[in-house]
Formats: sequence, C-alpha cells, structure tokens
Amino acid sequence: MSDLGTADAVLRLLLDGQARTRAELIDVTGLARSTVTGRIEALVAAGLVVPSGEAASTGGRPPARFRFNPAARLVLAADVGATHLSVALTDLAGEILYRSTTPLKIAEGPEVVLDAVARAGHALLREADRSPDDLAGTGVGLPGPVEHSTGRPNHPPIMPGWDSYDVVGRLSRELPGAVLVDNDVNIMALGEHATAYPDVEHLLFVKVATGIGAGVISGGRLHRGAQGAAGDIGHIQAPGHTELCRCGNVGCLEAIASAAALATTLGVETSRDIVELVRAGNTTATSAVRQAGREIGTVLAAAVSLLNPSVIVVGGSLSQAGDSLLAGIRETIYARSLPLATTDLQVRTSRTSQDGALRGAAFLVQQYVLAH
Repeated sequence: MSDLGTADAVLRLLLDGQARTRAELIDVTGLARSTVTGRIEALVAAGLVVPSGEAASTGGRPPARFRFNPAARLVLAADVGATHLSVALTDLAGEILYRSTTPLKIAEGPEVVLDAVARAGHALLREADRSPDDLAGTGVGLPGPVEHSTGRPNHPPIMPGWDSYDVVGRLSRELPGAVLVDNDVNIMALGEHATAYPDVEHLLFVKVATGIGAGVISGGRLHRGAQGAAGDIGHIQAPGHTELCRCGNVGCLEAIASAAALATTLGVETSRDIVELVRAGNTTATSAVRQAGREIGTVLAAAVSLLNPSVIVVGGSLSQAGDSLLAGIRETIYARSLPLATTDLQVRTSRTSQDGALRGAAFLVQQYVLAH
C-alpha cells in the first residue's frame, strides 16, 4: 500500500491481508511487546483487526494470528464525469461490492449532481442491507481543478455553478463519515497505482477524455502540489498552436488533442463516436487520433524529462481507440526525450478502466480513515 500518513504501524503492516502473530509484528515493526499488544487490542475492539487462527506451536500454547478486516466499514466512492455519475460501495480494501452508473451532466450544477450522489449512496446501502452508520466515509472525484485543502472546485472550465462550491459540506449533510474530494485524474492515478502498479514508485497517469489531465505518483505517493493543481497538463501550451481554449487561453493541449476537440473536428458528438469510427477503420478519425497522440506526447516528453517516471498510463474515454493514440504518444516521447529517461519507460493503456476512478476514490478515504 502507498503512504498512509500517520497510520498505526501495526495496522499499516496488516493491510496486505497477511495474518501475523504478535511476535512477527514485533520483529517487523521494532515496537515493544506491550505496545504491539495494546495496539492489537485497540484494533480488535474497533473491528479493524480480527483473529485469524493460530500459528504452529514451538512449545506451549500456539500463538494467535491477526489480520486486517476490510469488511469492518464501508466506503462510498463517486466518480463524477462530464456526462455520467458512477457510484460504488466498497470495503476498506477498495473492493467494489455494489455499484450504479447513470447518465448525468456535470453542467446541471452541484445541487442536482450531489443530490444524485447521496441518493445513489443510500440506494446502494439498502441493496447491501447495511446501515449508513457503517460508512467510514465518501470519496468523490470531480472533472476539474479542486483545492485539496477544502475540497472546493476552483474555476472548473466544464462545471458551471461549481466554482468554490462547498462539496464537502453538502454531502456531509446527507452522508455520515468523512467526505474527501479530489480531481478525477488524481483519483484515477491513485486507483491505477494501488490496483495495477503497487510496486511502481514513479508513475504518471494521463487521462484523455473531454479534457486532458495527469496524476503524478512519485516515491509511491500522489503529489498534488501546493494547492492541488499539479498535473494540469491540459492547459500547457502546445507548440505552434493558437486555438482558443475554453479556459480563456490559446493553444492549450486540451483545445487541440482532447476528445472534445477531436469530436468537433470530425463532426461527431462524443468520444464514443470517435472510438467507433476508429474501430470501424475510418482513416480520417484514425489519423486525427494519432496526431492527437503526437501533440500529447510533445507535452509528456517535457514531463518525462522533469519527473522521470518508469510507467506512463493512458486512460480516459479516448484511450479506448485502439493503438492509434498510444502510438502517437510513444512516437513523440521517444523522439524528444533523452535515452536515460526512456530506456526502461513503459507507456501503456489503463488496466483498471472505470474501476480505477472508483477504487481511487475509495482508496482516498481508506488513507484518511486509517491515518486517523
């Protein structure tokens, strides 16, 4: 697992699901026997740790083993997209137990969207036959910049009416437990890292959909920057371009290489339409997607030189357009980056798809709850 802040050392060790005896926990943590015993008793009382059989005896009574209990509490995870809402109920390990997805436009505003999140959450709790009191917290991913310290959206380009809205306060009135909010790309980076690349220390997750953004994993931890704006590559200026972006600037990568930009160019409505054209062998769409990959790769080449990731994961709706997007990205990255940074660099499509956002939102809550 990734960083858990000030989480108890005993609990942090048990998060891998392996059952251990007190003696094993003492050996690994270096803590005193009395300290480990006290922490185990507290964790058992809280339901976060449960007995798990006995180890082989070396003489005398066999020592008891203990393991993490992910079913102790539930987490509500919400992935709010530009045109959809996905909500899942998970355990503390991020395993999805129940889920629902519905079409919903973010432009309908925070009251409509967050009311839908709360209603979906309560519906899933009823489906699971669990009480709202079983909720440890709610994690929410939003498709725009989020000030991490407050969970408030900050001038989000595609979210009218959301600027500085108190998302945490609104959901806290409807749902028990902590409410944590982040931008959707950070959420997806967390989910991809925890689920598919837990041993990778340096990873860059790139979402290519209605907009373009990145989540930065460095040293095994998500890096948000000073206010939460790290990874906003969609508004880096692409060399040689002056197209007007919806953020008000010109030449932004998002204005030329996002699914929204390509849909306008190709005369279609959605990224799904673009994907279908590519899969059907439409050469114009295929060429446009590959060129978008080249433009994205130009910006990512600078990120590779700056951050030196070992894996770049490309997700989002446009990543489903076969190899065209990835081929364009790889072409430019390998041409513009120095060999030292690219010798072992892997550029891959997401392994978690939509589940990554939901698992990331759940993992955000897990980090918070276990650290507190």
